[in-house]
Amino acid sequence: MTKKYMSSELCKNADELRKKSSYKKAASTYLNAIFLKRDNAQSYFGLGMCYKHMENYTKAIHYLEKAAELDKENYETYFELGVCHMLKGVPCGAIKNFVKAVQLNPENPDAILQLGISHELCEDYDMALMIYQKLIETSPEYVKAYDYKSSLLMKMERYKEATFVLKQIEKLDPCKAYAGIGICLDKLGKRNDAQRYYRKFLMNYPESSQASFVKTRMLKLRQNSTNNLCLV
Repeated sequence: MTKKYMSSELCKNADELRKKSSYKKAASTYLNAIFLKRDNAQSYFGLGMCYKHMENYTKAIHYLEKAAELDKENYETYFELGVCHMLKGVPCGAIKNFVKAVQLNPENPDAILQLGISHELCEDYDMALMIYQKLIETSPEYVKAYDYKSSLLMKMERYKEATFVLKQIEKLDPCKAYAGIGICLDKLGKRNDAQRYYRKFLMNYPESSQASFVKTRMLKLRQNSTNNLCLV
């Protein structure tokens, strides 16, 4: 039995252990596979994923980078490298990996979204907005792109633009749209319109995690309206 065959069998066993969430055992098995065959990208990838799940992102990045050196055309390796950089709190280090992932698999919206998020976390807001908009144009049913673009616009206090984005998903994701539009109109001083969207949200999604926040916003609007009437 050759070392190459033994390494391949160990890697298969490690893959099965990883699927069962036995990450420590899987990591040990991957290491044994690597000892027998140093140039097996699959073993390094699996080992990196084990460390990712064990939340040791430094080691995860180290082994995933080794996997990328051995197999430069594996989309999943670059995507997971980007994710590990994000989880480690180094979003700017994630960008080059997500760029590579997008180059290898330009049809996958998840990689494009993560690229936008990493730019946003690096405070490159213009680039993030451009990426979210590109994703909206190429994948118009991908609700997360609208979600992140509108949230970033709201963070930048560009409420009119955020309202426009959210109105595009009233049919795709009314829960997100109603609450977001209500908040934007509220911020723009359009109280009656804001109340209308808040009511639509609460009528349709009374059990939503946002319901308490929306009720608070409605109460403040009513109080402000009452105070203004008292001042007249």
